[in-house]
Parts: sequence; structure tokens; C-alpha cells
Amino acid sequence: MADPGLLLGIDIGTSSSKGVLVDPQGTVLARATRPHTTSHPSPGWVEHDAETVWWHDFLALSRELVTAAAGRPIAGLAVSGIGPVLLPADSDGRPLRPAILYGVDTRATAEIAELTGEFGADAVLSRGGSALSSQAVGPKWRWLARHEPEVFERARLFLMASSYLVLRLTGEYVLDHHSASQCDPMYDLRGARWAEDWAAAVAPGVELPRLAWPTEVVGRVTAAAASVTGLPEGLPVTAGTVDAWAEAASAGVSAPGDTMIMYGTTMFLVQVLADPRPGPGLWTTRGVVPGTYSLAAGMATSGAITDWLRGLFGGEFTELVAAAAEVPAGSRGLLMLPYFAGERTPVPDPDARGVLAGLTTAHGRAELYRAALEGTAYGVRHNLEAMAAAGGAAGRLVAVGGGTRGGLWTRIVSDVTRAEQQVPAETIGAAFGDALLAAVALGLEPDVSSWNPVATVVRPDPARADVYDEFYRHYRALYPSTVDTMHFLAARQRANP
Repeated sequence: MADPGLLLGIDIGTSSSKGVLVDPQGTVLARATRPHTTSHPSPGWVEHDAETVWWHDFLALSRELVTAAAGRPIAGLAVSGIGPVLLPADSDGRPLRPAILYGVDTRATAEIAELTGEFGADAVLSRGGSALSSQAVGPKWRWLARHEPEVFERARLFLMASSYLVLRLTGEYVLDHHSASQCDPMYDLRGARWAEDWAAAVAPGVELPRLAWPTEVVGRVTAAAASVTGLPEGLPVTAGTVDAWAEAASAGVSAPGDTMIMYGTTMFLVQVLADPRPGPGLWTTRGVVPGTYSLAAGMATSGAITDWLRGLFGGEFTELVAAAAEVPAGSRGLLMLPYFAGERTPVPDPDARGVLAGLTTAHGRAELYRAALEGTAYGVRHNLEAMAAAGGAAGRLVAVGGGTRGGLWTRIVSDVTRAEQQVPAETIGAAFGDALLAAVALGLEPDVSSWNPVATVVRPDPARADVYDEFYRHYRALYPSTVDTMHFLAARQRANP
């Protein structure tokens, strides 16, 4: 019997890129990772250089994983990446500046208000599914036209991390429907097509990419790409998608009500919907397969705060987690608002800032670290409540991402939300989901339940949940009571970077 070949998935994340080599049964044969950094040229700006970060990482990962295949044929490739992002390129696909990242980049505040006024808030929400926010691509195009007109005038193509890689590998200029549905106000959600009139108003002169679904093969690896990547010439490549949705696919989040909680540098939630549920404060998008929608929420910082704390305190994460695990629920009277880089949902406020309330000299690194985990857990509860209010009540919760390791963070989230979470065997994330999407694109009909079965179930503790209910009430009150001070300080930070 002929070898059906292996599946390759590669994902470009915020702080690292990851790849996996998987057999048709879902067994991971090899993994590879490359760390990278974001650049912050000005306050509120977050960027990646496409050549030195995205393409450099892809080359390193593909070569390593092709070597790991040890001569076995590779049947298909899918890629994913952070999104939505704005990478303007010339007609040959050459980037004209570094990519402006997703909602963590908050430079286009004025343009959000301006475009909302031009098109109308209700019309934007009805047609695109989401209110304009720092997550939206359209305001970033308008910012580019205003602040970098020489770049804007030369822009002919519009790329994201996944579509940039697809273009480099196959020569095809294509974007998947899910990613396009995050390009507000440039996409018609129910029509599953570009909103060409609004797109022309936002980005005149830019050719919109052909639309495809993440499970479609859109091209094949060219001879030129094969020579530098090590991939076989003619290898089928799918359209790819945004990393969080690939990660949701990896965990079998596919039925209406299924909800993924991704524990990473930022916290992200994706819930599958049968019908669109546009509502303020959240994002309604297309799903990864035709006929599906999703309701999404994203916190601007989560794991980024624990990284920051580790940098302040030194030591390893395992030491900090162990110390925090010894601290009782409520962090001995500490309460943190995790808005260190503004907030995305359900508080769309790029000028929100972090708050640590209740601090005394008796508190140490263990209490601060636990308060950070609890603060992000309160944010998860706030987002789940917003989803329920929008008509997207969560059913099955699935926890994925690097933050699931060790178990403390997931236990705190279950206690705060009073909800059970399933943790799959593979939490490597989007790259594994990419391999699954490649298998679907090739017609292999993978069984997700056998590819990535549930390994553990995290259940809430009623006693801790009672404690957290009281803290959560104060968490919800803390933002409105400090927002004026936050905005004052954010303005000072911009004035004195």
C-alpha cells in the first residue's frame, strides 16, 4: 500500500513560530519552534517584519521538519498566523513596511471613530458583524493613508501572515474567508464576500485577494520556493487562516456552543455559532468551514503579564507557579485589572491600563503572580458573560495553549467561571490545527476525537468559587471607577514615551 504521506502545519505567532509534522492518524512525529520578538517603534505600536520574522521562521521550521520526515513523502501543508494584521505590499508582493499587528496595536484610535462616523455604527455592525475597534483592519488602512502617505500610495496588495506565506510559496494572492471577516469594515459577513464599496473607500487602489476557505487547496509550492524551503515542488498548500481558529480546529471545537479558551501571550476565546450574532463588544466572524460562524473575544494581555512579572522577579515559571499555588484564592487581598496594553473585549478601550488594588508591603511575588492569573480569569468570565448576553451561550469549554501546562491557571479559571474545562492531549496549538486542516483539504476525513482526545477535565471547586464570586463583583466595579485616571495616564504615556 502506498504511503499516503505526512502533513505539515506551521504557525506564525506573536512571540514564536511553531511547526509540526503529523501522520494521517494525527500522531505528531516532529515539532519545531523558533522564538521571535515584536517591535514597538512608538507607544501603542506593535509590529513584525515579514521578511526577518515570518519568512525567516518559516524557512527554519520547514527545513527542520522536512529533515525530520526522513524521506517519507509530505502530502500537504497548511499555514496560519496572527491576525488580523495589515501588511501593505507592492504589486510584486514585496512588503512596503513592517506589518501592523492585530488588536494589541492601538495606533488607529482616531480612525476608528472617524470610520464609524462615516459608515454608521449600526451599519458596520450589521454588515460586518463587529464594531470597529483596534482589532479592525480598516482603521489601520486609514491611519496609513494619513501618516505614511508615501507607503499608502505604493500599496497594491494587502497581506496577513498566512497569506504572505501562501504568496511566497505558491505565487497565489488569496485570503481565507475567516481572516477576511476580521477585516472590518471591508467584508460582508452574511454574503461571504468583500464589501467592495467600503473596501474601496478605505483602501483605494488596493487589489483585494481572492477568497477561499481554510480547508481549500489554493496552490502548490513553486520550484523557486522548493529550492529554499526544502519542501517538495508541487506540494499542495491550503488557504490557511488566523492562528486562534486553527487552534480551535486542533481541539475539535466545531459544534455550535463549543468554546475554546486559548491560554497564551494574549487570552483568546472562540465559540462556534450556527448563525451570526453581531453584538457590541465582541467579534462575529465566519468560521473555518463554509456555513459556520464564530463569536470571538480577545484580551490584550494575559501571558504577557506573567512574562513581565518573571522579568521583574527572575527565576523560572515553574518556581513562580509553585509559589502562587500556595497562596489562597483572592491572593491575600490583591485584585488586578489585566489591561496592561489596553483591552479589546468586552471593554474595547485601547487606553485602559493595568491596576493592582490592595497592595501592601506584606505582598510578595507569589501573591502578585497569583493576582495576575486571577485577573485574567475574571476577564475570561466577563467575556463568557458577554457571549451569553449576545445569544452565544457556551456549551463545552476546551482549554488550549501553553498556559494550560502546570494546571494552576486552568484551575483558577474554572473556579472563577464555575465551569468545567476539557484539556486535549495535544495543546501545541495552531500548527497542529494546520495539519488537521491540510488533512481535510486533501480529503483524508480525519477524526478529531482520535487525533486529539480529551486528556484531562478541570472542574471548579465550590469553596474557591464562592470566594471568587465576591472578588469578581469588585473586579467589574474597578474599571468604571478608575477609567478617568487610566485615560489621563495613557495620554501622559503617549506624550512622554
